[in-house]
Amino acid sequence: MKSVQYTSSIPADLMHQLDGYAGKFKIPKNRIIEEAIRAYFEKLKRAEYVHSFRKASSNDEMFSLAEEGFEDYLKILDNK
Repeated sequence: MKSVQYTSSIPADLMHQLDGYAGKFKIPKNRIIEEAIRAYFEKLKRAEYVHSFRKASSNDEMFSLAEEGFEDYLKILDNK
């Protein structure tokens, strides 16, 4: 994947922690930042799922469809 250079500011205490962990684990700072951003995006994606499931659970038709799908899933698991 192509890299893009960017400039940003972070609080001094975070930079100090970043420097410390990068040195301690001998990992480049940009790798730590990349992994942190990826982890944060995964957290946001999970929050989106939770929101959509809560929204669907308040809709009787969607809730009924989800229950039917879950019953089918349980049947599949029982057959394994």
